[in-house]
Parts: sequence; structure tokens; C-alpha cells
Amino acid sequence: MHRLVFSIFVCFLAIPPFLNRRVVADFVTCSGIVPMRYRYAKISITDFGAVGDGSTMNTEAFRAAIYRIEILRRRGGTLLYIPPGVYLTGSFNLTSHMTLYLARDAVIKATQDTTNWPLIAPLPSYGRGRELPGGRYMSFIHGDRLRDVIITGENGTIDGQGEVWWNMWRQRTLQFTRPHLIELMNSQSIIISNVVFKNSPFWNIHPVYCSNVVIQHVTILAPSDSPNTDGIDPDSSYRVCIEDSYISTGDDLVAVKSGWDEYGIAYGRPSNDITIRRVTGSSPFAGIAIGSETSGGIENVLAEHINLYNVGVGIHLKTNTGRGGVIKNISISDVYMENVRKGIRIAGDVGDHPDDKFDPNALPVVEGVTIKNVWGEKVQQPGSINGLKNSPFTGICLSNIKLGGGTGPRKTPWQCSDVRGGAVEVSPWPCSELISADHSGVCTIPF
Repeated sequence: MHRLVFSIFVCFLAIPPFLNRRVVADFVTCSGIVPMRYRYAKISITDFGAVGDGSTMNTEAFRAAIYRIEILRRRGGTLLYIPPGVYLTGSFNLTSHMTLYLARDAVIKATQDTTNWPLIAPLPSYGRGRELPGGRYMSFIHGDRLRDVIITGENGTIDGQGEVWWNMWRQRTLQFTRPHLIELMNSQSIIISNVVFKNSPFWNIHPVYCSNVVIQHVTILAPSDSPNTDGIDPDSSYRVCIEDSYISTGDDLVAVKSGWDEYGIAYGRPSNDITIRRVTGSSPFAGIAIGSETSGGIENVLAEHINLYNVGVGIHLKTNTGRGGVIKNISISDVYMENVRKGIRIAGDVGDHPDDKFDPNALPVVEGVTIKNVWGEKVQQPGSINGLKNSPFTGICLSNIKLGGGTGPRKTPWQCSDVRGGAVEVSPWPCSELISADHSGVCTIPF
């Protein structure tokens, strides 16, 4: 596997023992889709009475500061400065043409008082809250129909204090779906960078119905047993760039989504042109995931230079009957994984349904998936690809993959059904449904 090319994630000083299999990748970035803007106008949250003592409630200060930015409409926008300190607050909305800037040692911390948390309508592509029928709790930091928003700083922290929400989920006392840490809806020209996100109640960063989004140089942290704390979930969005980040959470590190069953089919908005590059992390679930909410379709996803440790499934494409939607043109390459339960899984039987109104004949289409240059150590089971009998997965191409280290009775071979594609230089050798790509002609994307 000397052809493997891995990026060294420069934010981490520890040199891993497998460095001899890695070289520094040529630096390529997609972040230019949204240029960073300099704001000449600046205000501080303390100008509005905020106190960073960790106990004073600052909700009104945040809302007043952002309202000031909205009504002034200064040319070039305004920067809201959060100085060092711990600022306890309830949820709040952002506005267009603003930068939320967290100084070093600044912490925006969510209140654990859930009694007055705002409710908002369900997403139309989901039809209901993701966890429960009806509405859903608004994200801690929220925005709808915004343009030109930047969340950045000197690696300050946004802390969702999610444990109270996780406990309600465990105890089944939730009344509505938990809030995300950050959700931006129907928005464009977004940058999220150089911030630490921790302890989200639900998904961490959720751009939905958005375009031109850059998320880079972020750290996302949550305990490994925290429920559904996905790292970054681009959802029915276009041109999303995710780069140079570290994620360690209780669920998928990055999961590309596009709506849920009949609601996602009716809304019909795909996720398209998604780049995931130089991401490192760990999770008991998936490293890089597509789905399982895929009903609007997911196309043109590139994931490369990924390093995964202690994960459940390294690469997971997941959908289900009733989803509909087309998943195509997925390219995943240059992946290192270590201590993994399953290396690669592509499955047509994953995920629940919003209600009993889904159409069981709405079958997903999965075609044109290329996975190459993958090295795994301590991988218990190399992989499985299970399509649907009436909608086989086609054009599945595996190349230059070595998933080793599984020992003992738990080691099992590749498992496949209802799939067509090709493979070359894969160890252990995959199932017979993936014939040698040298002779199949099915892998049209160059290796």
C-alpha cells in the first residue's frame, strides 16, 4: 500500500506509528467557495450587559446585540466580539452579514433550563421531528434565510451542555426532538471555522437547505456514549466544504443527508457537491456516512484524506426501502482506519421511518460508488455490501484496499448481495459479486 497518500493533520502534534505509510498530501482546499470577509464595524457582547461569569443569564444581551446588527445594516456587516469568559445563555438567532467571533478562552454555554426552550416547525423534508412527532426544539444557535454569516475566532468554545437532553432521551421523557447545537436553514455564504463545539444536545452542525458553506479547522467533542451527537450533517445542501477538522462524538462524524421518506421525496432537494477532506476522528458509529435519510438524493460527494480511530464502521453508505432517492457519484479515497468493527458497509436496510405512510415501493438507487486507497489495521470485519433485490446497487468499485488485523472467531469475510461492480487489489478479497475490475469494465471512474 505504498501508494497510499494521507494528509498529516497539522493540528495534532503526536506522530502516529504508521507514519511510514503516510506522506503529506499536496495541499488542496475547497474553502475558496466562500471568501473570508473582514468586518470594519465591531461591537462587543459586553456592550449589551453580558457578564462572563458562568452563572449570569445573557440571553437578552445576545438577542439585543444581534438585533442591533440587524437594524443598523452596516455596509460590510458587523462583528460581534465575545471576550474571554463563560457566557451562559438560552438559544438565539443569528442575522445576515455578521461575524460571531469568539476570543481565546471565550465560552458560549447553553443553559440547562429546558422549560422555556423555543419550539419551531419540523423541517418539510422530514415531516415531523426526527425523534418525535410534532415540532422540535430550536437549535442553540439558529438562523433561517441568512446570507454572509461567519462563526469563527481563536478556538473559543460553544458548549451545548447536552447531558440534560441526553438524560431525557435515555429516560424517554422528551416531549419534542432535541435541539442541534447549530442549525442554519435556507442560508448561503456561510463560514464556520476555528471554534470548538462540545456537548451538543443532538447533531452538532446542521446546515440544511443551504448553499456555499465552508466548515474548517473546527473541533467537535462529545462523549462516546452521548446519543445521536453527529458531528457535521450537511442536509439537502449544495456546495459544502468540510476540511481540516477533528471530531470525536457519540455518532457519525460526518453524515450527508437529504430528507426522510415520503417527505424528503416530496420536497425533492438533494445534497450535491459535498467535499470532506482531511478529517480525523473517532466514534462508536460511522466515520464517513451517507444517509440514512437520503430521500432527496445525494450526488457528487468527495471524501479524501480521512483518518479514523476506534470507530464502529469506517465508511458507511446507508439507505432503506421507502427512502427513494438516488445516491450516485460518490468518491472516497485515501482513508486510514484503526481499531474498527467493520471497514466498509453499503446497506439498503438501515434506518427507521417517520410514520406508516411511507411507500415500500419507493426504492433507493445506488450507483457509481468508488472507494480506493484504504488501509485498515485491527479491522474485525472488512465489509459488507447489501443492495435490494428489486434495486441492486450498481457500479460499486473498490480499489487498492487492505483491511487487516482481525483475529479470532469474530473475523468474518466480506458479505454481499444484490450488488454489481468491480474490485482490484483488495485484501481480503471481496465477494464474488465484485468481479475483477481489470475484466469487468464497470469502473468508469479512473483508479
